[in-house]
Amino acid sequence: MVLESLRIPAPLIGFDAGSARVFDLTLAAGRVESIVPSASQEQARGMVLSALVEAHAHIDKNYTVQEVGAAQGDLFTAIERMNLHRAGWTHASLRQRMERALQEAWRSGTRALRTHLDWIDEAPPAALHVFRELREEWGGRVELQCVALVPLDVFADEAAGERIARDVREAGGVLGAFVYRNPGLETKLARVFELAERHGLALDFHVDEGLDADATGLRSIANQVIEREFAQRVTCGHACSLSVQTDAEAHETLALCAKAGVDLVALPTTNLYLQGAWSRTPVERGITRIREAAALGVRTSMATDNVQDAFFPYGSYDLLESFGLGVQMAHLAPAIDWVGTITVHPAKVLGLPWDGLLAPGCPADLVVLAATDEHELIGPRGRQRSVYRAGQLLESTEK
Repeated sequence: MVLESLRIPAPLIGFDAGSARVFDLTLAAGRVESIVPSASQEQARGMVLSALVEAHAHIDKNYTVQEVGAAQGDLFTAIERMNLHRAGWTHASLRQRMERALQEAWRSGTRALRTHLDWIDEAPPAALHVFRELREEWGGRVELQCVALVPLDVFADEAAGERIARDVREAGGVLGAFVYRNPGLETKLARVFELAERHGLALDFHVDEGLDADATGLRSIANQVIEREFAQRVTCGHACSLSVQTDAEAHETLALCAKAGVDLVALPTTNLYLQGAWSRTPVERGITRIREAAALGVRTSMATDNVQDAFFPYGSYDLLESFGLGVQMAHLAPAIDWVGTITVHPAKVLGLPWDGLLAPGCPADLVVLAATDEHELIGPRGRQRSVYRAGQLLESTEK
């Protein structure tokens, strides 16, 4: 099979392309057999991306907004509502919602997805069992990873923290915590790092998800990584407080993240909805400093986060929708230069075997968009796509 006259965005080119940007791709035996410059470089028929990678989702609580109601911009109201709703979660209800999320992500072109699972105390949540079933069933379609989303204060109990870490390791997961202006922050973070070191676990934090300038969990995490010479991957999602700190404070924190090798994940949809005033038109946008982070060498990704729950009552598992909103919120231009935030960068965050760069011999797991340039990339027509997995057409929305 030959896919002709497709533009490959510069961040995804993993071979010596010279000055060419429009290519013909030959697919064979589940791989990209060859990539050669198209005879005409003047006009592309579309754009090709490597299959998308979702670095931060919550498939255990999605599609619940009709039961719990939307929190209308109040993070802690959303947390309270989900805590009450969680008591009624069953294996059947969890499986139905989680399966629905995976179906939507798969057909949108996602090849790997990391979900956070609410883990409110030392006992493993019911969602973990469902997750493990789905990970087995979806192998070869969507690679699944889970993160234990634990309130940081739970780790003050050493026995509870030890059990959680053991269960996370046994499940092949990632250890995580919700970090926001906690009393005794440094001590509790140190405990999480100690557990991760002892059990060989990567870390993934919800951190500074608000617009309080004194929320400095991200800086504390970066310092822990540096001081401990922590060897596992560390990912931090949200970091909204960076947007309201002074330029000097934010720069210093991001420079520490770059030194520590901490990955940053922005969540445009949820944080635009949750952060900022609801009594008037909000001035704050609730998105972290993506451009400044990237300029300092911090690997940045964008992800979906919540879908149709109390935290964000709208949305879907089409990563290109989140990407398009993030591009507009953070004024990321040219947009095409940022497609690595939903492909290559999150692939490295998740430690996937393929980094998502397109080159001869790479997997033929592709998303071919109708867009031919950056201006069409985030419009509804430009997002029409054909999804290829192992070189076979899976789904097409092109007309």
